[in-house]
Amino acid sequence: MITGIGPLTAAGIGVEALRTGLRAGRSPIQTVTHFDPEPFRSRMAAEIHDFEPTRFMDEKKARRTDRFVQFALAATRLALDDAALQSHDLDPSRTAVQLGSAMGGIAHAEVQLRGFLERGARALDPRLATTTFAGAASCQIAIEFGISGPNSTNAMSCAAGTMAIAEAARLIREGVVDVALAGGVDAPLAPVCYGAFAALRAMSTRNDAPHEACRPFDAHRDGFVMGEGACVLVIEEAAHAEARGARIYADILGYGTNNDAFHMAAPRPDGSGATDAIHAALATAGLSVIDVDHVNAHGSSTALNDRAESLALRTALGSHADSVSVTGTKPYHGHALGASGAIEVAITGLSILDQWVPPVLNLLEPGEGCDLDYVTGTGRDGRIDVALSNSFGFGGINAVLLLTAPAS
Repeated sequence: MITGIGPLTAAGIGVEALRTGLRAGRSPIQTVTHFDPEPFRSRMAAEIHDFEPTRFMDEKKARRTDRFVQFALAATRLALDDAALQSHDLDPSRTAVQLGSAMGGIAHAEVQLRGFLERGARALDPRLATTTFAGAASCQIAIEFGISGPNSTNAMSCAAGTMAIAEAARLIREGVVDVALAGGVDAPLAPVCYGAFAALRAMSTRNDAPHEACRPFDAHRDGFVMGEGACVLVIEEAAHAEARGARIYADILGYGTNNDAFHMAAPRPDGSGATDAIHAALATAGLSVIDVDHVNAHGSSTALNDRAESLALRTALGSHADSVSVTGTKPYHGHALGASGAIEVAITGLSILDQWVPPVLNLLEPGEGCDLDYVTGTGRDGRIDVALSNSFGFGGINAVLLLTAPAS
């Protein structure tokens, strides 16, 4: 059961701010300010401008951690507050921390490398080794909140957050823990990291209109837009949540994952890997395609991925595909790499709770092969009992979570 949501995104920090951002009808993507983007073809991102780490941790902790870890700690604090839980409410050994991150502390490492090249070895932060590895965030969460249960971080690219949530749900389902803090985090906005993705020519170059650049499934899409952020969910065993009268967003009932085994940066054109992951999520949930009401798509706004995902959904859902609402929310928060899946699972949970689907911003004319019931305009009210959240990543990773409305 998802009982707490801690989002840290360009669309808003915290659940209510995220809700407001989703209903605002405008993308927050802007020209990059973290560094000078002029050397690159792409020069925009979904930055978080109003993040103040000392709102979420003491000044000493903020000073000794990088942005990547700060995001994770803040998202955890937000999630626990949203769940009406405090760390002393948790049984330390019966609580897990499961995170995903594509890049870990790479931006901080980049800053440190520049210092080393300019000023030599004495410029290096003595905490460099313990702040840049991908597991630093999940370990810092454990230390900050006194959590001694299972702790891990996967680095499975853009599916990392989704996979972490799935692993947390498994630990609960198998009785290993009662509560898990799970999600994804990435803070990749540094010149070399950003430039590496720009060099792939996979990012949008609509630099003159940044808020229109991310346009999933649109005929005029020209690439993804990088974002930064984090989202941590509080996931509880059903009896544990019910015993304390927790508010429940949704239940995590199914999961499917596999690998395209095709290409490091492109999906299988026929979408067969994603199709199989969707079928697996339905099978583990014991549900049929006709039970699906809604899909929060990966919707990366790239030509290849959007077309392959649309084909996968049509193939997997068959004739029922036309009865399923589809959204893609990256125009609101950018492609925050390993955090994206967790943010999108959170938004899916909100859609189930609120019975409202946010629109795909900037979708004016569906592209070739993009022929599903994409939600546009001002969003859509409607009954959502079963929803899929898709995440597809570099290296051919496919991960699909199936969420259901809590039993009344």
